Amino acid sequence: MTMKLAVFGRRKARRGGQDGFTLVEMLVVITIIGLIMALVGPRVLGYLTESKVKTAKIQIESLSAALDLYYLDNSRYPSQSEGLNALVQKPASAQFWNGPYLKTGTVPADPWGRPYLYKIPGDHSAYEIASYGAAGEAGGADPASMIKSASQ
Repeated sequence: MTMKLAVFGRRKARRGGQDGFTLVEMLVVITIIGLIMALVGPRVLGYLTESKVKTAKIQIESLSAALDLYYLDNSRYPSQSEGLNALVQKPASAQFWNGPYLKTGTVPADPWGRPYLYKIPGDHSAYEIASYGAAGEAGGADPASMIKSASQ
């Protein structure tokens, strides 16, 4: 144990009493961290985008199930003017409303913070629920550009 203290003491004396890293050591560490981030960063961002798309699809499925329950109670889907809000607040025209049909009590926003689009009648089904994804507008080849409910 005395030997370790003596070596440490000599090392401290050799550096002039200052412990720490040199500028070159710091630059090497920063460069290595930068290279790791350059390799890992895009992959992590890809997973983030993919997870938001999956979240939107799951929320759209949940909204579709709630719309189907609304249909069973009222023999119709909410009108375009009533929108998805009819799932949490009774519209005046719904005689047999038995909601709220969503557990949260509110209509969720899409993962990008925008409201879901509700269209009745849909292009290929009775209704359509959609999100414009990350772009926030129609069009685009990105998989996160338009997410729609499945055909019924």
